[in-house]
Amino acid sequence: MSAIGDTCVLGLDFGSDSVRAVVVRAENGDEIASAVAEYPRWMEGRFCDPARQQFRQHPADYMEAMTAAVRGALAELGGEKPPIAGIGVDTTGSSPLPVAADATALALKDGFTTDPDAMCILWKDHTSVQEAADINALCATGRFPDYIRYVGGIYSSEWYWAKILNVGRRNPTVFRAAANWVELADYIPALLTGVDDASKIVRGVCAAGHKALWHPDWGGLPDRDWLTALDPCLGNLAMPLFTETRTSDQEAGKLTPEWAGRFGIDAGIPVAVGAFDCHMGAVGAGIEPYTLVRVMGTSTCDILIAPPEEVGDTLVHGICGQVPGSAMPGYIGFEAGQSSFGDAFAWFEQLLQWGRNSSSRKGSLLPALEAEASTLPPGGHGERALDWLNGRRTPDANQKLRAIVAGLHLGSTAPSVYRALVESVAFGTRAIVERFESEGIPVKNIVGIGGIARKSPMISQVCADVLNRNISVVESDQACARGAAIFAAVASGQYADIEAAKAAMHSPVERVYTPDPAAHELYEAIYADYRKIGGYAEELARDA
Repeated sequence: MSAIGDTCVLGLDFGSDSVRAVVVRAENGDEIASAVAEYPRWMEGRFCDPARQQFRQHPADYMEAMTAAVRGALAELGGEKPPIAGIGVDTTGSSPLPVAADATALALKDGFTTDPDAMCILWKDHTSVQEAADINALCATGRFPDYIRYVGGIYSSEWYWAKILNVGRRNPTVFRAAANWVELADYIPALLTGVDDASKIVRGVCAAGHKALWHPDWGGLPDRDWLTALDPCLGNLAMPLFTETRTSDQEAGKLTPEWAGRFGIDAGIPVAVGAFDCHMGAVGAGIEPYTLVRVMGTSTCDILIAPPEEVGDTLVHGICGQVPGSAMPGYIGFEAGQSSFGDAFAWFEQLLQWGRNSSSRKGSLLPALEAEASTLPPGGHGERALDWLNGRRTPDANQKLRAIVAGLHLGSTAPSVYRALVESVAFGTRAIVERFESEGIPVKNIVGIGGIARKSPMISQVCADVLNRNISVVESDQACARGAAIFAAVASGQYADIEAAKAAMHSPVERVYTPDPAAHELYEAIYADYRKIGGYAEELARDA
């Protein structure tokens, strides 16, 4: 372990299953300590109903896991107290939660501690498909400003307003008790800085622009008339829920003595404005204009930045939005992604292990599946798959879609089906790249970050072969947390701007996967199969 010495910053990365805490040297980005802590209630499956696509997380999970992760990281330093200058926070999203007037998460209040609707509605929760459809239908009437024009022209059930409306329609008790609704990315900094008034929670432009339809063109959020037309219950919200937003290189507030004591660090240090994990991960990977950075985890989230003067009036249809300053100040941040990526492989593993209790399982099946699947040719034994096990995020959000596995026969094996799933997520990646480029935004480079990018050579290689492009994978296992730390370094005054901090602190590339021309040629025909099967799945969804 390196000596601490220089000033450090702390990056907190709230993922779907756990929170990661990374202590990073501000001078050069060295990660000198890290720890991961799982959400205890979430890991027990509490408050979730996968059959209904309901996925909720209790805010107490965040508090407990965050404390354990920070203390775990500090313990790696052998008791030496690091000179931490600031904290950065990234989270999943859109993951909103209701808060009381005093900014306390509603699920921490008496009477709401076991109500799933009072908890954080995780990004992957798709209980609000109808609400998203209603938003899109209202926007199509032309009666109001085109509020969805900057989010790809299609509103998703994974996002802020659809989730709030779903609770408003089903659970008026929770809805009336909520003084405000806050993205997890904004809630954690507010928690750490002791905000005690829901109206004073600092909102990051990242979550506000990509999920809540905030934009300077219409002066902030959609107006009350639009919300009331969507559903009268929304007219009862305290409006506006918020007006101003900040980029993540700015300070949200100072760390309170209470949280400093829980963590074991100094009080009063700056906490940066929060953002989504993918956006900060892109910065942790050293994103440059027209580089697509892919966070390859349970889902994927893809980030590209471009100068506003070059983007001009270009609007990319069917993505998760384009927002000034969402990834880096001074650039338009574009977001896309896939609703299931690693989740597809986890589902297949669980399917194969059905009926076996946990004590009889000998580790994960995935390494063995990958080892055997990597020996098969493109297309395996003729199996084909769609990657829409959790619906489709982009291009063209549609959470009604379902995955399909086709071409099965008596010679199909678990490894050949696994390979078909791998190829399906690579084809989903290709569809995203093609959408960007067909609408005038070039993709010049592709960078992979996250656990799957580093741990699965097969997946990265298949993506390179399908795309016929190099895939660069960064060295850090914690690119998102490192990105959060980079923003903390700017918010705490260690650097004048994010460009300088990124240049000094981003993770270097560890490996480059180059495409195999022969494999790519074979994938051309298989990709055509993927598109045909996808068209059939869309017909099924329309008829359902």
